[in-house]
Order: sequence, then C-alpha cells, then structure tokens
Amino acid sequence: MNTSSGSSTRLPQSELTFGLLMMFLSVVLSPIIDIFSKLAATTIPPAEVTAARFILQSLFALPMMAMRRQWGVWTWRGAGIHAIRAAVLTLSMVSFVTTLQVMEVADAIAIFFVEPMMLTILSSIFLKETIGWRRYTACAVGFFGAMLIIQPSFQEVGFIALLPVVTALCIAVYVMITRVVSHSEDAGSMQFQAGLWGTCFSLILLALGRITGSAILDPVMPDLVAMLYLLGVGATAAVSGILTVHAYRAVPASTLAPLQYFEIVSATIFGWLVFDNFPNAIKWVGILIIIGSGLYILWRERRFASRPVSDTSETAFTP
Repeated sequence: MNTSSGSSTRLPQSELTFGLLMMFLSVVLSPIIDIFSKLAATTIPPAEVTAARFILQSLFALPMMAMRRQWGVWTWRGAGIHAIRAAVLTLSMVSFVTTLQVMEVADAIAIFFVEPMMLTILSSIFLKETIGWRRYTACAVGFFGAMLIIQPSFQEVGFIALLPVVTALCIAVYVMITRVVSHSEDAGSMQFQAGLWGTCFSLILLALGRITGSAILDPVMPDLVAMLYLLGVGATAAVSGILTVHAYRAVPASTLAPLQYFEIVSATIFGWLVFDNFPNAIKWVGILIIIGSGLYILWRERRFASRPVSDTSETAFTP
C-alpha cells in the first residue's frame, strides 16, 4: 500500500469510520488472546497452546479461503519462504506464551511493542531503506522504555523477562519477509500457509517435547477447562484477524497504525480485571516511552517515506 497516495485521496467518511471501528475492536480483542493463553498455560505447555492456536486459526480460515478461492500458487520456492515465515512465527508464539506463564499480560505486550523499532532497524540493514538519525534515536529511546519494564521483571523471573524481546525480533523478521513476498501473493493465502506450516512446526516441537520431557514442549491431555481456554485462544485470534483484515481494506495502514498502541491499554484493563495485575509507576513510565517512541517513528515514516517500514497490513498477527 502506498501511503502517500492514501493520504492524498480523501476517504469517504463511512469507510474511514468503519475501518477505524474494525481496528479499534481488533486491538481491544487482541489482549483476550493472551488472557486465554495465560490461563491455558497454567496447565498446558506453551508449545501446545501455540499448536492449538495455529490449528484453530487455520480451521477458522478455511471457509473464508474456500469462498474467496484464493489458495495461492504452491511452488517449492514459495513453500520454502512460507516455511521460514512460519518457523520464526512459531518461535515468537512459543516465546510469548512462555513469558505469559510468569509475567503480567500488559508488561509482556508493552515490551513486545519494541517490534516496530526492530523492524525499522532491520529494514534499514536488509531492505536498504533510508532511516534518519531521528528514527534511530526514537528506537534507542523506545528500547530504554522497554528496559524500565524488563528490569524489575528480570529480578523477579530471570531471563524469561527477555522473551518478549525475542518475540518482537521474530515478528519483525516475519513482517520483513512478508513484505518482500506480499507483492506477488494474496494476503489470505499467505496467512493460511503460515498457519499450515506453523501447525507442522508446532507438532514437531510437541514430538520433541515428548522425547525430551521439556516443560515448555511436552504435551499433556487438557481437561475440559483447558480445552475451553484453547478454544478461546483460537476463536479470539481468528475474529481479531478478520477484523484487522477488514480494517486494512477500508483505511490506509498509516492511518490505522497508531491505534495499535491502544492494545497496551486494553491489555492493562483485562489484566487488572482477570488477574488483578496493574503496572507500577516505573512500568507506566516505560510504557509511555515505548508508545511515544513508536508513534514518533510512525509519524516520521508517514511524513517522509513512501511506505512505512512498520506497515504490517499484509499480516494480521498479534502476539
């Protein structure tokens, strides 16, 4: 999507309102995925939660793919690229669910939002996009904000507090690869193939867990409550993804991007209601720094770039 043309063409008010509403509902629902994941992860290993999410999302996507008849062109080269995308996506999800076992949802999501900053840096290195010193400075400030959240969590849970950074890095790589291949493939097909490959990788991890007995990978038979939590993960992820797709179809990504940061607010509210967790003053400072840095990067990209490096409209992934 060319944001320069999107900004110069005035959208009908009805389309703008619809797109903003869809995006708002999506970012409100997204933390519920993590709430269900955290609840499920009390008795289910992270790899199994990840596998359930991939499987259920793929199943929910099947009717839409069948109606649109856009399955994509299957080639060995394309399959290899989608396998790489799914591999980093699987690693990101396992890392994030592992984090949710011991960290507050709002803290983990806030740290994850260094992803646009990582994407900015990676795009300048690998995609040769021109990034000025102001955006590099904003990235550094954003990482400082993440450290304010990580530092007390690191004292409490150790290196697991760094896993949201791993998730952010994986998603940045995933989005960067997606941007490269999105010019020749349908977005729905790309999502479906990522889900299919992600299911395969998750099942491989579960098999390894059965062999090694790893607490993160070794599958268990979920009870009824855990199965309901897993169903909640898949259903909420599918609905949120559909809402995001509709939002990006109606409104340019550069207009919608700032709304993504409302996810931190909704995550804080749901975390407080369900787990009675609320960030302290230092963490709030870190959250505000991350939000401010991210919004500044988006503003600079929208003003000076033909296409923002943080444009993730080809994907509808949320951690």
